Amino acid sequence: MVRPKYFLPSEFNISASYKKALEEDYQTFFIEPEQHIKNRYGIDVSSFYGPLKIKNPFGKASGQLSTNAMQVKADIEGGLGFTVLKTVIAEGADQKSEMEAWKIKAPKMVIEKITSQSGYDGYTVTWKGRGWEKSLAEYLDFMDESLALDSSYPIIPSCKYHLPKPGEEYRKEEYTYTTQKILDIWKKHRKSYLVLEKDFSATLAGTEQGSEKECVLAWLKEVPEMIKGSVDEPVYLGVKLMNTLLTDEFQRELVKTLLAKDSTWLADYAVCFNRLFDPNKEFEGQVGVAYGGYDLSDRNLWALEALLPDKPGRLISATGNICSGKMMLEYALRGALNGQLHTFFQLPQSEYAPIEGSRIKKALHELLFNPQKGLVAGLIYIREKLQRPDDPFTFLEVTSLDPSLLSEL
Repeated sequence: MVRPKYFLPSEFNISASYKKALEEDYQTFFIEPEQHIKNRYGIDVSSFYGPLKIKNPFGKASGQLSTNAMQVKADIEGGLGFTVLKTVIAEGADQKSEMEAWKIKAPKMVIEKITSQSGYDGYTVTWKGRGWEKSLAEYLDFMDESLALDSSYPIIPSCKYHLPKPGEEYRKEEYTYTTQKILDIWKKHRKSYLVLEKDFSATLAGTEQGSEKECVLAWLKEVPEMIKGSVDEPVYLGVKLMNTLLTDEFQRELVKTLLAKDSTWLADYAVCFNRLFDPNKEFEGQVGVAYGGYDLSDRNLWALEALLPDKPGRLISATGNICSGKMMLEYALRGALNGQLHTFFQLPQSEYAPIEGSRIKKALHELLFNPQKGLVAGLIYIREKLQRPDDPFTFLEVTSLDPSLLSEL
């Protein structure tokens, strides 16, 4: 069992005036919460997803909650910073896919409480599905409709490409055909170069080839080059790194190899990390499913600590049990510029802020304004620990801060 060093307390002890203000704001809905936070607290919560400016660091991860344009519209109206679309499975011009096994139509999801090995209670969502179960053509229609909703809202497509077993060749046609099709839709709505996320699914950890160290390292080295070389225009590429079934130390080895400042890895940013995999758990007749909770965030945070006191040499998008503003800040102290959430949007209503509005709005309000563990309270706490109680302060400053300073003050 790995245990990260938590740099922040379980609840934030901040000055009485700010605590009183947050207790008031926690009960109040704001149309533009980011502007209110700047005006009342002198704090800027904006950040970046890759090269894209985002108004707050919370976004929706690729998954069952980003499979249609109505869900994306709800994200926009709910105030999220960005949305990553469900992961499409690459195809060739013949509409065939080497990763056909990842097209599973299994929309049923079950939310469960889960206790980590360290004794913390959290939540996990379980389902049998993997990637987008429909055709690439249908995904392109979905992407087209989603990008048309708002020209300024960051919407990022996600794709899973062919990953060969040892000794096999890559099906390069899938890379070329799929990336070009995604690029064509992107250019229809966006002027910037394509921003694309490459997904290494958590369920890869349960495959025979996914359990071999050499195979994982080969994929991570070769796939970014394959994607970037598949079209004639620049691709700003993010790679979602998986939690393998290999040793905990190997997870840290991945971080050091790929994310150190002197790394030559061709990916532009990394999503850290996909969910854990339990090869023995059964769900709906399937043995072997992915899971989350505090075991996941513990391993993720511990792995990212491998680079401290330095920060990653790539932009980082965090994912894994981001259940509070406090957890987002723990990732930020390890260099993450944003957090991708999935499970948090499916919790019982009692877990969200007591305001009127959609589930997305309530969830975001909880993440921002909770007086004990919200993002604003955490940023005030850090600012006061740095002895800058009323200075302007930004979320981005935390991502470059040496976290040991908080322990020393």
